Amino acid sequence: MPLDPTEIAVLIPMELAALVLAAFAGSVIFGITGFGAALVTVPLATHFVPLPFALALFVLMDLANAFRIGFENPKRAVKAEWTLMVPTILIGTVAGVTLLVNLPRQAATLALGIFITVFALYSLMRKADVVRTVSTRWAYVAGFAGGITSTLFGAGGPPYAMYLTYRGLAKEQYRATMGFATLTSISLRAVAFLATGILLDLKVWLYAAAVVPAGLLGLWAASHLFRRISREMLLRAVALMLLASGTSLIVRALS
Repeated sequence: MPLDPTEIAVLIPMELAALVLAAFAGSVIFGITGFGAALVTVPLATHFVPLPFALALFVLMDLANAFRIGFENPKRAVKAEWTLMVPTILIGTVAGVTLLVNLPRQAATLALGIFITVFALYSLMRKADVVRTVSTRWAYVAGFAGGITSTLFGAGGPPYAMYLTYRGLAKEQYRATMGFATLTSISLRAVAFLATGILLDLKVWLYAAAVVPAGLLGLWAASHLFRRISREMLLRAVALMLLASGTSLIVRALS
């Protein structure tokens, strides 16, 4: 049944306030770990707005955040790591579109969730003083996997985080390089939403006028927290976010 004007007057401010709070919280997480905003923003937003609207709105915030992180201190980014991933991110994005149409999404979601959860538990249980690095060949795998998961699940960050965590980067290098990697994925997603018309909704842009600044404020808060944590604490935070990401995918697949 349509809402009358008085109901709309009450609903819209509450709706927008909830989206702004979700944007701030998600951006704090993104600012510290380099990914994971969607774990907060999209689930909360779908209690107030339809999923396509939430995805379109928060891709604008994610894009602004990724630009902010990626170009905050570009000299810190290890561009060699990022450029290795870019070609396979593109290939993975194309593959993800194909898989989205042809494969059972529930089974794929469950498999991804289990893999990420196992990796996160391994990272949390490993000894802090044991530092391992992986070959740069894994950049191609991470890029491809991130491209696919970004398209299928809106979450390209975990594969990039898995790879960069074990490249022996300083925390500033890790944060900046993750910014470039996620910027690539999010940009491709934004182009797809624009092409499909989801981003042509005027209400999305009106809400973005409040949500994007809230996200940038969350990044500002995260930058102060980021300076206070060690590299080991950062890696632990990343592992916890991976655990939350994997668990959420498992729950989504089984629900």
